[in-house]
Amino acid sequence: MMHRRNFLATATAAASSLTFGAGTAFAQANPKVARIVVPFAAGGVQDLLARAMSTELGVALGQTVIIDNRPGAGGTVGTGFVAKAAPDSNTMVLAAASHNIAGTLYTKLAYDPQKDFAPMAHIGTADYVLMIHPDVPAKTAAEYIRHAKANPGKMNYATAGVGSATHLSMAYFNGMAGIDVVHVPLKATGEAINEVISGRAQAVIAASIGALAFVKDSRIRIIGVTSPKRSKYLPDVPTIAESGLPGYRFDSWFGLLGPAGTPAADINRVNAAMAKLLKDPVILERLDKQGIEPLAMSNADFSKLLVADYKRMADVVKASGAKVE
Repeated sequence: MMHRRNFLATATAAASSLTFGAGTAFAQANPKVARIVVPFAAGGVQDLLARAMSTELGVALGQTVIIDNRPGAGGTVGTGFVAKAAPDSNTMVLAAASHNIAGTLYTKLAYDPQKDFAPMAHIGTADYVLMIHPDVPAKTAAEYIRHAKANPGKMNYATAGVGSATHLSMAYFNGMAGIDVVHVPLKATGEAINEVISGRAQAVIAASIGALAFVKDSRIRIIGVTSPKRSKYLPDVPTIAESGLPGYRFDSWFGLLGPAGTPAADINRVNAAMAKLLKDPVILERLDKQGIEPLAMSNADFSKLLVADYKRMADVVKASGAKVE
């Protein structure tokens, strides 16, 4: 919630960035309104990112941009809503690693993560961090793994829900490490972090965007970065691969996807607007504070990234052994 308050404090007047509940028909009835669906609860990683730029994106598009939180089933509820929306660029989903994860993780999915969406605009990338409760006697990934092996089934890890990136990243970690830690699914990354702070769970893997505020917080300990190289935001924190689990890697892209069939002109309009935002010093400062490395891409390059990432995440899901019926 600390991050959310910081964002709201820096946001400009809400005239072009409003929030509506899932039941609103306002956006559907007004072509001057564009909707960004966040498939997780308010206060989570994707929610914070959407709110960091929605006002300015609305100005660039010449529309009012609203944020529509539709959490549930690891992000598949909100994402499925966008898959069935009119292909007119007025309904988009703020997607991340969990989007491609769902294609392999869920045995039954009402949409195809690849075929049912049009890449609109890449925003940036982020790494994740392994955070633990300070009562756990570990300061490295190796020490955490040793403690978990000595206490099989007695420790918990919290996530933003079944099928979320926070779930899959930890399941992948547990599978590679050969440890038995109980999954506690919640609705948002912020809730998962609070679960560890309270001591009800012992570990969480969260995107750096949600972890930076806790670097100096004695109630929680950051012991590893999930990316293949150290994060520029946390240069003193070793990677998990170098500190106890060789070969481990988990990071994420962030971007806007629309329904398949969205006209090229509409896609190009959104892509150009986002590229403009990613040159704006105000937006860049907000993203930097949240651990996002901005990266504008053409639609063609974003499409290639999604194809490659889908394959990589399929390999991660298989290696983790996770499956959702």
